[in-house]
Amino acid sequence: MTSLTQTAITTRKIIRYGIFFVIFLIIGRIVLNIGISIYKKLFPAPPPAPTVTWGKLPKLPFTESAKTNLSFTLETTEGSLPTLPEQGKVFFMTKLASNLLSLDTAKEKANQLGFSPVGEEVSQYLYRFKHKTAPATLEMNIITGIFSISYNLKEDASPIEVRPPVPEVAASEARSFLSGASILPNDLTGPTESNYLKLEGDQFVSALSLSDANLIRINLFRKSYDNLPSLTPKTGQANVWFTVSGSSNREKKIIAGEFHYFPVDESQFSTYPLITAQQAWDTLTQGKAYIASIGNNKEGDNIKIRKVYLAYFDPGVSVDFFQPIVVLEGDKNFVAYVPAITSDYYGE
Repeated sequence: MTSLTQTAITTRKIIRYGIFFVIFLIIGRIVLNIGISIYKKLFPAPPPAPTVTWGKLPKLPFTESAKTNLSFTLETTEGSLPTLPEQGKVFFMTKLASNLLSLDTAKEKANQLGFSPVGEEVSQYLYRFKHKTAPATLEMNIITGIFSISYNLKEDASPIEVRPPVPEVAASEARSFLSGASILPNDLTGPTESNYLKLEGDQFVSALSLSDANLIRINLFRKSYDNLPSLTPKTGQANVWFTVSGSSNREKKIIAGEFHYFPVDESQFSTYPLITAQQAWDTLTQGKAYIASIGNNKEGDNIKIRKVYLAYFDPGVSVDFFQPIVVLEGDKNFVAYVPAITSDYYGE
């Protein structure tokens, strides 16, 4: 009897201590994971070295900025410059080449857009197509596929005699126009910006509201790449844009537009070292940044810079690589760009 009692006591102790041991292991594992997580946050592992696959990159095609007598004061929300990543991705951009079917392809696109496929040669690669029913003209580069559209409102003013659509409808009309010709890019899904236009004399100027407008202009931007926005040489103006009317006649909806689109190969990229926010700030204060928008500022103004961040530059012309930039935004719609790749990796 004593032996059975002792065995029972020993068994209960084994079970009790076994449970304590399992609980200890569980708690220990949780504490260890928390400790590892805190350590990684305090002492993160350095990122792998930039791959710099393509060696030195061509300089960004910034146009020459007008010389301005501006000064700058840093007044960000944080009160200081942000810490930018040490490296960023550079994406390859697909090159377009001439082939024997380039003209045939252009004629087919023109036809799908509503224009006569019988084109007039303007230059070696530029062709002009007349609309089938409306007084509109399409000019297309048969190699790159970029094109512009214009409508002769002096010959037919009916499109501006009705109120234009709201931005959402106008954006849908613009995308439908491209989709109908199977040329709506997959990455043209970024933010859409719009502005109303009214006719004053022989020119269109900004209108304050829909009720005061004759047309609406829709800007279609690229999506973000690597969680960074895609920006163009002129802030607020996309490389792909259309002016849309409120006409119920489908042939009279697109009054003007430009399609300057070059594809990005998202699967092919390389990492490159980036400059610091301080280096970008120094470039700006030394007068060496590209001024994308001076906004409502004037000569001699001191501009307060409120925001500094990374983005991608979408130049709207044929380039080899889709590259990051540092953006500096200030009061009264001031925007400046600085190449984000360190200068060691830029060629001539």
